[in-house]
Amino acid sequence: MTRGYAVRLAAVALALGAVLSSAACSGGDDAPARKDPVAGGATALPGPVPAGLALRPAPSGALSAPAVTGRLTDGSRVAFADLWADRPVVLVFFSSWCTVCGQRQDALSELARTHRDKVVFVGVATQDKPDDLQRYLREHRVEYPIVADDDGTIWRSYAVREPPTVAVIAKGGALLRGWPGGVDAPTLDDRLRELVLAP
Repeated sequence: MTRGYAVRLAAVALALGAVLSSAACSGGDDAPARKDPVAGGATALPGPVPAGLALRPAPSGALSAPAVTGRLTDGSRVAFADLWADRPVVLVFFSSWCTVCGQRQDALSELARTHRDKVVFVGVATQDKPDDLQRYLREHRVEYPIVADDDGTIWRSYAVREPPTVAVIAKGGALLRGWPGGVDAPTLDDRLRELVLAP
């Protein structure tokens, strides 16, 4: 190797090193690294109730749903009674490792978008690691709030033994229907129109 060639090679290596290190350091003090918001946190809570939302009255004698409080994935507290104070709620009990949950989640996510702000969908996850749960929520485009029920207290209050389970709660807190083993999105959509959404 000639001396001139070695000098040129060293210069190229230095230039390449400078480019790579500047790229790696870009966004330091001037532009902090962008961090995605936590999926299922407070930003996923519903907006205002749509004007003119017509709901069916809850049947007399219906059992009251447990009015529990939990923490969303970002640590925010949420009281279920606050959610069903002015509109129906669908509780989706699931875990990221549950195969059936994953198979049905995309359709449930789409149904939640269809009824956004008219019906509040709330996921209740247990026995999940935060990273696994976030991966699941992003993969299945879950845009509704998720309660991290780490110790299973909320699951037990609703007598949920294993995922998936779905429950429909009327405005005001009447427990209308539950599906141990879960329910597919078209059937759930039909039941929402039959039980809570007036034509």
